[in-house]
Amino acid sequence: MIIDFHTHTFPDAIAEKTIAYLTEKGGIQPYREGTLSSLIENMRHSGIDYSVVLPVVTNPRQEQTINLVSVENNGKNQIIFAGGIHPDSPDVEGTLDRIKAGGLFGVKLHPDYQGVHFDDPRYLRIMREAAKRDLFIVTHAGYDVAYRDHVHCTPDMILHVLEELRGLIDDKLILAHLGGYDMPDEVLQKLIGKPVWMDTAAVLRLYPDKCREIILRHGVDRILFASDSPWDSQSEYVKILKSFALGEEAERKIFYQNAKQILTPSGNWQDS
Repeated sequence: MIIDFHTHTFPDAIAEKTIAYLTEKGGIQPYREGTLSSLIENMRHSGIDYSVVLPVVTNPRQEQTINLVSVENNGKNQIIFAGGIHPDSPDVEGTLDRIKAGGLFGVKLHPDYQGVHFDDPRYLRIMREAAKRDLFIVTHAGYDVAYRDHVHCTPDMILHVLEELRGLIDDKLILAHLGGYDMPDEVLQKLIGKPVWMDTAAVLRLYPDKCREIILRHGVDRILFASDSPWDSQSEYVKILKSFALGEEAERKIFYQNAKQILTPSGNWQDS
């Protein structure tokens, strides 16, 4: 079984325009169209059993609609959704309550697209309240290809958050891109062994040797397989991870067992 823990989709009506805008801004080419139907089709061709969609709220006015859509589609077609929240949300507690009540496993933060540093007090409040509700926090970490001039989530900021919220968000924080996109040396120096999960989205192809080192040193018990579809290929990421020759037990943990630990408490996963 394979669970892709980091994917994105856009509504059919705006997918083409959104993908074109992000392609131009980030200078990268997508592998798929970015629609939900495209993701489902790609999963079938790539041998992916489940995908987790991480919506990004770029404006507080989007919260309600994005989360209603996430709740409505959660669990259908083997797609599991996170919720979304903006740092300037007018109702942090209410939004998180609705995400929890809707059966979503957690929330996605994107410091670059939301224009806020990861250790900003607004994010600290969101993470504190999310953890109180037993919700996971997934965040973009490291550089973003569309915002190369300024990093909004560095390893030092992550360390600050872990200190500020010590004991509260331990094992509730999921760092995308193996702890920091295009920052593997800093990740190895500062984040290895910290009480965080890391996903493999978008980095396995960039510096595979460093990725393998991060995975082994951080520990396979806290690594989640992820592609960042539509921005990278699900099938190619499966091949790359298998090429690391980590062993069958490690692959089982990374490909699906670790993800099941996160998804099961929320009801997103039910073993038969």
